[in-house]
Amino acid sequence: MAKLTKFAQHDTLTKLGVALVSGLLTAIALNFFLTPAQVFQAGATGLAQLISIFLHRLGLTSGDLTGWFNLLINMPIAYLGWRKLGRSFTLFSILNILIISGFTIVLPVQALSNDPLMNSIFGGALTGIAVGIALRYGFSTGGFDILSMYLAKTTRKSVGWLMFGINSVIVLIAGFGLQWESALYTIISIYCMSRVVDMIHTSNQKITAMIVTEHPDDVVAAVSARLNRGITVIPSRGGYLHRPNTTLMIVITRYELYDLTQATLGADRLAFIDILNTVDVVGEFLTSDQQDAKRKSPVQAPQSRV
Repeated sequence: MAKLTKFAQHDTLTKLGVALVSGLLTAIALNFFLTPAQVFQAGATGLAQLISIFLHRLGLTSGDLTGWFNLLINMPIAYLGWRKLGRSFTLFSILNILIISGFTIVLPVQALSNDPLMNSIFGGALTGIAVGIALRYGFSTGGFDILSMYLAKTTRKSVGWLMFGINSVIVLIAGFGLQWESALYTIISIYCMSRVVDMIHTSNQKITAMIVTEHPDDVVAAVSARLNRGITVIPSRGGYLHRPNTTLMIVITRYELYDLTQATLGADRLAFIDILNTVDVVGEFLTSDQQDAKRKSPVQAPQSRV
């Protein structure tokens, strides 16, 4: 129990560090690339940019208020995340939103390049890295990311392409409200972001994990507590020390890989994990919502098979 608690603390510290890096990258992309070139970021931040620009042009504000509007827009979306995506996901997402808004307010708006195309590409890529690493560690940068995650759970579509589709509203508002040149550069930025997100966060790809351990009961219990996936238990023997061990086989999505490794190493820090690409899965493979329903059901499916 003490070992699991220590590993959970390390997990929390890792997520805090990722949230800090993700927030800083998002703010850098916004203040140094996108805003100076009047290219809009995806999601709630892009909507906050538009509101700030419109109010400034109307003479109602004297400076850039993107960070503050980003906070306001994210409040109702964070409530959706709390209801539909879980407590941990939402709490770390809210923390990331606060970090993004803080850095956006503190950092100056300063152009590093006068080329709007370069700003679009680098701003979109940096945003994609920030979003991708956040999603990979089990939270988001807030805003439309939460909507995309919710839709990805229910439709099994790519998170990156869902983001691209949802964020098209930013393009339309920018085009009709400001100028179509900014809107077209925004399309480039959002496309770059969505491609980078899908490179980092590939939740729809299936992988097979082969876990070799001398503590199979502890590992099965730890993994089953975090993932509702079937685990095949295979007796095995080490070829070097000739000691008996156990190989556990489990098919998961890449989105679940982080939870799997944390649970496995928390139960057995000497476990060996081999990750294999899975071409296809035939048979029952639960979506996130189906997993949640099974957890709430009084009759639980067996978590291991021999």
